[in-house]
Amino acid sequence: MVNQSLGMEMKDLKDLYIEQLQDIYSAETQLVEALPKMADAAATPELKQGFLDHLAQTRTHAERLASILSELGEQPGGQTCKAMQGLVEEGSEMIKEKAVPAVKDAGLIAAGQRVEHYEIAAYGTVKTYASVLGYGQQAALLETSENEEKATDQKLTMLAREINVAATA
Repeated sequence: MVNQSLGMEMKDLKDLYIEQLQDIYSAETQLVEALPKMADAAATPELKQGFLDHLAQTRTHAERLASILSELGEQPGGQTCKAMQGLVEEGSEMIKEKAVPAVKDAGLIAAGQRVEHYEIAAYGTVKTYASVLGYGQQAALLETSENEEKATDQKLTMLAREINVAATA
């Protein structure tokens, strides 16, 4: 594996940690662009607000990541999260679908939850790296982001319970 931002081979867990932080930063910045589009496409007011709330949270997550990378003497850029590109593209396809509002909203929730699950996994991984590397403060910040992603996923699950039923009619 080559660390794209440094242009050199990764030699230890810290190199991988930095690469993963930059990757998640890329994912979060992609979401900052995608979430307003998902909010605009949502018909249910609670879902629309949920995407807007997650947008504010996503901006905070990006700021946390930039701060952690700065502490490590690194820049947040240099990576493109290809996984998030794919997830965002799936969400874009749902936005373009011709579907009744409840069905489209159910599809938007599905796309949103795939994003959340990716983020939960990513934050859990870097939180563990930070802990192993002895970066306790960074691990705590990353755990906060992970827990916020879990809470967003739970909110989407709650909305899905009503919206999925409405989509059956």
